[in-house]
Amino acid sequence: MLDQFGRRIEYLRISITDRCNFRCQYCMPVEGLPWLPKQDILRYEEITAIVQQLAPLGLKRLRITGGEPTIRPELSSLVRQLKAIEGIEDIALSTNGVKLPQMAADLAEAGLDRVNISADSLRPDRVARIARRDLGFDLVTAAKAAEDAGIRPVKINVVVMRGINDDEVADFARLTLEHPWHVRFIELMPVGELRELTWDHVVPSAEVLAEVQRMGTLRPDSGPARGNGPAVYHRFADAPGTIGVITPMTHTYCSTCNRVRLTADGRLRTCLFGDHEVPLRDALRRGEPLEPLFVKALAEKPKEHDLLQMRVGGLRALSEVGG
Repeated sequence: MLDQFGRRIEYLRISITDRCNFRCQYCMPVEGLPWLPKQDILRYEEITAIVQQLAPLGLKRLRITGGEPTIRPELSSLVRQLKAIEGIEDIALSTNGVKLPQMAADLAEAGLDRVNISADSLRPDRVARIARRDLGFDLVTAAKAAEDAGIRPVKINVVVMRGINDDEVADFARLTLEHPWHVRFIELMPVGELRELTWDHVVPSAEVLAEVQRMGTLRPDSGPARGNGPAVYHRFADAPGTIGVITPMTHTYCSTCNRVRLTADGRLRTCLFGDHEVPLRDALRRGEPLEPLFVKALAEKPKEHDLLQMRVGGLRALSEVGG
């Protein structure tokens, strides 16, 4: 499970659908994309079979993503299947949170360990404007539902966009004073066809932290006990939650990358913003072993992404690979 640069790969992000009930400005065109044919999308049993073959090689941590994974039926059954695989220690979910109040209890019972909720505003009208859909989403209700179901830690991901939601940084930071939640501010990544959002909309994380520090002194923190990502965390004194920043634009973290991605149609993508992929679906359906393909993929995993050069590996939108 070592790639050609000695990085230990133990984390797989699994996209289970390319569809979403939102059309967030930074993630998907307003008109959507041509959806994958149903027959091309991996069945839950096929996803489980892939993980069963990779777990003995050192795969330990999984994240279920989309599109929006909660719109695919019977999600808890996939969680239950993956949880039963020997060697899998941690299963997380990335979601926009819309369906979380109704689904949290079933997902927790199935074995879901953690959840990341994407929420780019605390104001209902602005949520609808950014998501280009008004589905009545309320972040606090969704996060409390997960917490009450025993899914912890709860992480909240905020993509900060200048002139769009950067005036809410302090409001999100205040959540950590009241709840044991981990609010992570993410630098906007202008990719693919979403050119209405450009470098002019990127708010560097240093600027975000400066705004937060106007509320009080922050001290470095190790963040949640369980986590796989690149966030750097801070905490107000005596606050139950933490504040994190993720900096794909101003400070890359490729040297410590520990992940690969499985697309909804069964392609193993070794870098979010690269163009290197190894198809697994057809080999799986032919009954061929996947270990040689996986070893080959790690041997070709690039040293770093090309996002800063605005080369994004043919992506039209982040929704295609689960972000």
